[in-house]
Amino acid sequence: MKKSSNVRDIVFMAMYAALYVVLDYLHTAYGAFKMPQGGSLGVGTIALLLASYHLGWKKGTIVAVVTVLVGFAYGSVTYYGIVSFLLDYLLGYAVYGLACLFPNYKLFYSGIVATTLMRFVFSTISGMIVWQTPLWGSMVYQFTYLGPTLLLDIIMVPLLFKALQPVINKK
Repeated sequence: MKKSSNVRDIVFMAMYAALYVVLDYLHTAYGAFKMPQGGSLGVGTIALLLASYHLGWKKGTIVAVVTVLVGFAYGSVTYYGIVSFLLDYLLGYAVYGLACLFPNYKLFYSGIVATTLMRFVFSTISGMIVWQTPLWGSMVYQFTYLGPTLLLDIIMVPLLFKALQPVINKK
């Protein structure tokens, strides 16, 4: 029984990673709301948050890191040196795997807000180091795309998670 549970989790992990890639690719190809020096509406973060809430923080974090590496392979990751890659992508997206660790008040808002805030901090630091932007300038820049991403996640993740409950609970 344990073996089929592991296989099931791996299939779900692959599904969430694939969903991220599809959402990210479609947004990259057809989406609007792209910032001039990087950053855009994070539609793919919906898949990462769903993975965390469904599979837990360890597997959710693995899904997030895998999606960064896959995005690197197909060209959706635009970085400006190792600091940018680590802060904007590796750490910035891995934190979404931790969403399930935060207490859920009013559905999933606390985990979504906390992980987006952590990504905001990493991206702000990256902006200060890579672009040598002052703190407030970097914060404003990051907020222009992470604010709408947060709103999208707060609306979509609870709705989708509720809709997926029958599939998730199926044994």
